Amino acid sequence: MKVTTFYKYTTIDDPESFAKEHLSFCKSLGLKGKILVSKEGINGGITGKNINVDSYKKKLISCKEFRDIQFRETLVGDEAYRKMFVRVRKEIVTFDTNVDYSKAARKIEPKQLKKILDEKEDVILLDVRNNYETKIGKFSGAIDLDIKKFTEFKSKINSLRSLKDKMIVTYCTGGVRCEKASAFLMENGFNNVFQLDGGILNYSDKCSDAHWGGKCFVFDRRMAISLDNSKEVHPISKCEICESFSDLYVNCKNIDCDKLFICCKTCQITFNGYCSDELKL
Repeated sequence: MKVTTFYKYTTIDDPESFAKEHLSFCKSLGLKGKILVSKEGINGGITGKNINVDSYKKKLISCKEFRDIQFRETLVGDEAYRKMFVRVRKEIVTFDTNVDYSKAARKIEPKQLKKILDEKEDVILLDVRNNYETKIGKFSGAIDLDIKKFTEFKSKINSLRSLKDKMIVTYCTGGVRCEKASAFLMENGFNNVFQLDGGILNYSDKCSDAHWGGKCFVFDRRMAISLDNSKEVHPISKCEICESFSDLYVNCKNIDCDKLFICCKTCQITFNGYCSDELKL
């Protein structure tokens, strides 16, 4: 089986009808996943048997608006999603500000970025992901804006004004956020902006974990993946209970809490899945 993620900024005139037909098609293939659809495009991830995922991809690229869509794939031993959802949203990634994505920054290929980093050229890596993602993994020396959600990115760019004439490369997991972020930066006077083509997932396919530390957070049941499966990854984050190194995310077992927190295996057993002794009572 494999997990396939994808996105495309394009025009969908009737997202409601598209979503209804799309959900029916996905279910007919026995796929599971989460796909967001809006008038600005599509953003999603699916899992299933290889032959069925391939059928989905073939169907999607047969539509003229998705002819050049890119897919990022990883092999898995089990389904990475529990159900199949296709939902209509105002945006395929919530930003709450109109951005002309057609004016997004130029894309930089992973191997080109690696070469720049290898040669220690003057470049600013800008991580536009949420802080719970950056906590467990990021590029060495990258700027982390410590945002809880992507909508906060807008309020952080004033802290970057001194860098507006430097080469800036935005990056995220698969590309959908760094593309929108790059367009917003361009609209706000940043003159030398690039976006990492295909995000971290594409970079890992082409360049393994070069210049990367930790793991990459993903929005499915796996929670975190290694950029290089051939070697053990030393966590850069710590268990929030005992402060030993760990990159294992869990949700607090207390339904009213449901806190997403990093917890080592030992503390998961000791605290029985709760984030504190108090919530066990």
